[in-house]
Amino acid sequence: MTLTLTLTLLLATLIGVSLGLLGGGGSILTVPILTYVAGLPPKEAIAASLFVVGATSAVSAITHARAGRVRWRTGLIFGAAGMAGAFGGGILGGYIPGTVLMIAFALMMVATSIAMLRSRRTPRPEAHAPDELPTLKIVLEGLAVGLATGLIGAGGGFLVVPALALLGGLPMPVAVGTSLVVIALKSFAGLAGYLTSVSLDWLLVGGVTLAAIVGSLAGARLAGRIPEAALRTGFGIFVLVMGVVVLIQELPGAAGAAVAIVAALLALGAAACRFVVPSCPLRPSQVSS
Repeated sequence: MTLTLTLTLLLATLIGVSLGLLGGGGSILTVPILTYVAGLPPKEAIAASLFVVGATSAVSAITHARAGRVRWRTGLIFGAAGMAGAFGGGILGGYIPGTVLMIAFALMMVATSIAMLRSRRTPRPEAHAPDELPTLKIVLEGLAVGLATGLIGAGGGFLVVPALALLGGLPMPVAVGTSLVVIALKSFAGLAGYLTSVSLDWLLVGGVTLAAIVGSLAGARLAGRIPEAALRTGFGIFVLVMGVVVLIQELPGAAGAAVAIVAALLALGAAACRFVVPSCPLRPSQVSS
């Protein structure tokens, strides 16, 4: 038990590093760690991940805000809309079988990895980046991402950051900092929805949260110092591996292996389009201002 707890806490620091550095990925790490290492049932793991990710994001957001990397209006509006979607998703998730939630979570991980490996877009230069995004656009995107947050415990940073950086034109460091405000708001709303149907081991959740916060402080300090392309590619590959592992764990026998192989081939094809095949139709065009 002591070894399991120690391993869980050590891995929890990676949750914080991911959030502080990338503004996302916390839930992608937290749910598998709590399920397969700490041994929590899927619904409890998802609910616990919402608290861990929410608290860690809030602390990390403070560091980014002090460095001027947070757009507060965009973050608060996106977060408020996301809270509404997350609360509804959290209530709905309490009545869906845990295996179904974990498979949905894994599929979202694979889709995310494909998007990250394909992406060659670059944010617009900071001088041309808008200070804030249109309110209606923020609200609609916030509701959609919030629903995913509450339903499967995904904080949504891997959805929010690309939306802010690629669609909204915010510089990547600013998109990361702003996304942390959004993630914190949505995660706590999703947690409130889940707590209507599940209970948590708060001692374990508190320990994991503290370890993740320590990691987030380190990650926030590293933000902007590591090349974005390297971060995106490395994180995309890691998310792919985690998604395939979860699919193999949750789907029976040959079905799990088959789905995992298909998912891996799709992601590898996307990576090949990025790095190998110049005229691949899946390769998105470079975006610049």
